[in-house]
Amino acid sequence: MITAEATTAPASLWAYTAPETAANPPLRGDHSTDVAVIGAGFTGLRAALHLAEAGTRVIVVDAGDVGAGASGRNGGQVNPMLPFNAPSKIREIVGAKTFERLAEASLGSADALFDMIRRYQIDCQARQNGWLRVNHSNAAHRKAIADTQNWNAIGAEMEVIDGAEVRRLSGSDTYQSGMVNPRGGAVQPLMLAQGLARVARDRGARIHGGSAVKSLSRQGDSWVVATAHGRITAQSVIVATNGYSDDLVPNLAKSVIPITPVQIASDPLPEDVIAEILPHGHTISDSRRVIMYARREPDNRMVYGGHGQPDRHGNLGGFDWLVKDAERVFPQLRGVTWRHRWGGKIAITDDHLPHLHEPKPGLLVGLGYNGRGVAMANVMGRVLAERAMGAAPETLPFPITSLAPIPLRNAKVFGLPHVIRWMRFLDKIETR
Repeated sequence: MITAEATTAPASLWAYTAPETAANPPLRGDHSTDVAVIGAGFTGLRAALHLAEAGTRVIVVDAGDVGAGASGRNGGQVNPMLPFNAPSKIREIVGAKTFERLAEASLGSADALFDMIRRYQIDCQARQNGWLRVNHSNAAHRKAIADTQNWNAIGAEMEVIDGAEVRRLSGSDTYQSGMVNPRGGAVQPLMLAQGLARVARDRGARIHGGSAVKSLSRQGDSWVVATAHGRITAQSVIVATNGYSDDLVPNLAKSVIPITPVQIASDPLPEDVIAEILPHGHTISDSRRVIMYARREPDNRMVYGGHGQPDRHGNLGGFDWLVKDAERVFPQLRGVTWRHRWGGKIAITDDHLPHLHEPKPGLLVGLGYNGRGVAMANVMGRVLAERAMGAAPETLPFPITSLAPIPLRNAKVFGLPHVIRWMRFLDKIETR
């Protein structure tokens, strides 16, 4: 729920600019299908599309509707590569053979998404002009050099740039070095979710909104997915709820830490205000612990994002910090009107890798994109569909891992606001 500070402006920019679409009807009555998908975000819709295209019967249900969760609320940046971990650490976690498949899938995730958008002619303001990641400190600069060398060794094609080039590409004097990944880009995420739903429906998938799943049970060789007014009997179930996971699958919610990125978006800005900011269409993010990420829209709006924090009433905070930070990074934006304020929950895993689980035969779960959800959810959805259709585990880019709670998760979630404040303090010292 987004209330209080967030609702003093219109809805999110994505909801404001996406075309109106008819709500998907709630599930009613008893139905039989091959695969039931729980969650109508990027992961679930991509899985449904892949299944339907293969001739598999599929029904998608969501407590809200298409893109109602993070898929329709995120920053819309299509950043390839897995975050946090260096290639050597990922290899250590997943093993050498899986690492090769995972690295290939990760580095190609943005290309795969843009290829899919073109193939299905999804209108979502897609542009692949590159991703600029800028360094906030000397230590971050040194790490970026090492990371770039390590990722380039396996095909990343990134380039380290100096402060002058950062200034030319970003319009900001704040950062003294950075990295350019030419495969990055941006989409209008809610329009992407709507487009995926349309293409999946055209190929036979059924999608139902307003259909929160009340229970999930095994009956003989089938699974039964029950909502308030309907029931689906399926051979397999795909759970694609990510940061909105609950107790439907035991330990699933406890296996991730939900965090709440927030964004602000301006009115369309005059050319003399915005001309120097991201003039070549790059997206941008920085290397701080509490990161910023930003993009320039085709109509000259600015979108600026970072960490937010809901209070105990569900009200989102963090917007004032975003305004101040946007003006610090881009002084050109001082005094502009930030018309839109919104956010949504994403899922962080303990090892900072996406997780593929199969807790019982015929029950598949994919989640935990750690801030790379636009690109990696597209990969995960396809992989979940392939597994549901019988793909062998050794052919998949994700290892099938056991589902277990994060150690001390409740304490970590409770302490998250204090951790964020401490990380901001460290960032401020290093930036100075």
